[in-house]
Amino acid sequence: MKNNKDLPVEEHSGPLMADVARLAGVAISTVSRALANPGRVNEKTRAKIDAAAKQLGYTPNAMARGLRVGKSNVVMIVLPGSLYYGVSQVIPQVLQGINRSLSQNGYHLMIANLDRDETSERHILDLAFGGTVRGAIILSSDLPVDGGRSLKDSALPIVSLLFDMSRAALPSVVTNDRQSVRDATSELIALGHRRFLYLAGPVGNYHDNERYLGVLEALAEAGLSEKAVIRSGGTLDYQHGFQIGVAAAAEFADLKQKPTAVIATSDDMAISFMSCVQRMGWKIPADLSIVSFDGAPVCEYSSPPLSTIEQPVEEMGQLAVSLLMERIDAPERGAATRHVISSKLIRRESFGPVRPST
Repeated sequence: MKNNKDLPVEEHSGPLMADVARLAGVAISTVSRALANPGRVNEKTRAKIDAAAKQLGYTPNAMARGLRVGKSNVVMIVLPGSLYYGVSQVIPQVLQGINRSLSQNGYHLMIANLDRDETSERHILDLAFGGTVRGAIILSSDLPVDGGRSLKDSALPIVSLLFDMSRAALPSVVTNDRQSVRDATSELIALGHRRFLYLAGPVGNYHDNERYLGVLEALAEAGLSEKAVIRSGGTLDYQHGFQIGVAAAAEFADLKQKPTAVIATSDDMAISFMSCVQRMGWKIPADLSIVSFDGAPVCEYSSPPLSTIEQPVEEMGQLAVSLLMERIDAPERGAATRHVISSKLIRRESFGPVRPST
């Protein structure tokens, strides 16, 4: 018979682990294993425990579990989705900067997911509630949720990177998406451009909202109507940037009055779009100027080299780790503030003045 000290300590005002075990018809120790190490429990039993926990609204106390298993030196990063689409090197650059900063602070980096489906969400939350990790950095996406659980309920220190969640009481490190796109659009307007095509990310996405507003603000400042810009896309996630660019090129080909400048909300979109329209016979930038967002190194080696708004991902990753360390050392310290690090426009050959005849 196991000693009680082998079971997790709980400090709950709501349902207890014993309640979950009773409803699921299993031992308390089985519930403990299922929550901390799901792979050690068979799928049928885990499903029963999961259903019981959801029915009762049970949330394990990760802080209490930490007292039992000791303090972890692992920080997990939660990615927005698959890395297998596109060539953008922003995420690898972010991971490199975060890993370097964590190592300097004596911590290890764990990549918690490659997708954001139901199974992945559950796995991320199991890591958090099971006491496996000491903190979390959420990259460019919402908090994971599964059933009645949310990562925010885990009591882990959390920092959001490339997505403003300061209103949800999470420290957030972002860049000036709106301002940087507004400035780039204003430069295009100063070069004589009056008709624009905007390659959009998914409707409602934080980055797409901010960047498109930057375009609209620049148009308004120049006395131009919103009708001066045509939106293309809006239904696919950023991971499908190549596909968005290809579709936009087909749409461009069908337009009777062609835009003279394209603003893409990611490098991948711009690269595939530029390749397609050049095969149609359009010259960049003589016929069409193109600028994108992210600053992936591959842009320099496109044909022609692509102008892009470069995000300071290394610096942003370092700041995110610094804020997370503060939260780990003093969980109640300071307000959940929004930290902004400015991006910069890298001008290359895809960016030029409008032709007098257009």
